[in-house]
Amino acid sequence: MNVIKREMHINLFIRNTGHHEASWRHKDSEPFGVTDIDYYMRLARAAERGKLDSLFMADSYGLPPTIQYLVQQLMDPFVVLAALAVGTERIGLIGTASTTYNEPFHVARKFASLDHVSHGRAGWNIVTSTGNATAYNFRDEPLPEHSERYRKATEFVDVVTQLWDSWEDDALVGDKRTGLYANPDKIHDIHHRGEWFAVRGPMNLSRPPQGHPVRVQAGASDTGKSFAAKVAEAVFTAQNTMAAAQLFYSDLKTRAAGHGRSPEELLVFPGFCPIIGDTHAEAKELEEELHSLTQIDYGIYRLSNLLKMDLTPYPLDGPLPYDELAKNSEINSQKARHQLYLELARREGLTIRELIMRTASARGHFAITGTPLSIADEMERWFREGAADGFNLMPPYFPGGLDLFVDKVVPELQNRGLFRTEYAGTTLREHYGLQRPAGRGSEQTAASAY
Repeated sequence: MNVIKREMHINLFIRNTGHHEASWRHKDSEPFGVTDIDYYMRLARAAERGKLDSLFMADSYGLPPTIQYLVQQLMDPFVVLAALAVGTERIGLIGTASTTYNEPFHVARKFASLDHVSHGRAGWNIVTSTGNATAYNFRDEPLPEHSERYRKATEFVDVVTQLWDSWEDDALVGDKRTGLYANPDKIHDIHHRGEWFAVRGPMNLSRPPQGHPVRVQAGASDTGKSFAAKVAEAVFTAQNTMAAAQLFYSDLKTRAAGHGRSPEELLVFPGFCPIIGDTHAEAKELEEELHSLTQIDYGIYRLSNLLKMDLTPYPLDGPLPYDELAKNSEINSQKARHQLYLELARREGLTIRELIMRTASARGHFAITGTPLSIADEMERWFREGAADGFNLMPPYFPGGLDLFVDKVVPELQNRGLFRTEYAGTTLREHYGLQRPAGRGSEQTAASAY
């Protein structure tokens, strides 16, 4: 009996100048590069040099009032990823699109287009949006309630999936002799009418090369996990201890089984931010350098915004005012991150200042400072002990933090047989080991796969 060797997956999370909030102030960062496609191309090619599975671009439709403190410009992921598709060959390309402030037809068509342009490397990070800064850019009303956003998201994903499947795989004929370009009997209206959307279809583009671009999700609230267990194929999650990651991993796989899915159909990627040095002392020096560039005023704003309470009157070197903070049940966005911060502060007895610094590099994700060997050790431990199928790589600063990981940590993982030395496939589904969903006209319908 042949045993398939399990290898970890690594996705690069591209975020402006890096994931440490002071990254733009680092001497080697490029703070004006975030509107330059050559900057993104350099990062994408470095990730592809390291044989990483994919890269991911987050998105938001609002400008936070903290633009004075850090780089917060965001270019449209579809534009950037389409450019990266023609400048790279293998790496997967995952972009964010909100189900709260988009229409299903637009999203279905954009990701199908990206999948065609990239020859099957597209992925959709499904979000429901957070914050009224986004809401008020679309209409004069606040963000919808948390559970309502997820109900809408479920229907949204269903409509998008139906549109991707509205063309059968062999609908295109292209017979010059007979003059038949496409068989209309293999192109179908979807006639969807639900609580939120009415969409006739079909899509005006043939079925994506992957059948469905890979569905990615990052919600970690109870509602978010239920949604992910049903619709997602990869989940990006914030877990700052291996024990917490193991609980999340087990919970999500169990929920997926409740929908008739196997564990291999849903991959879990905890975010992690590695600060790398050839020696531990060198890595610690880099960490302290980045922390020294952190602006406390921004840190207070960040915590206040997440915890839904103005912390400026409270002593920086004192504890959080736990008795006065909103309960998690009262939070309408980023519920899981709210809970994560509170649990972290309580568990480690952190002051407000310490919590700011503790989360400056990774915003609650797992951060590690060490040598390539010690970082590979920790990644292997999480991977082998049921905490992760792979990782959402969050370098503290670009481009240097990514280059260090690719050139020093990846070879160590490869030497241990934990990570590929060459790409075995050409599509994102092949990188992730996911099956291509069957469409209309196949024995297994797309609906049964979804």
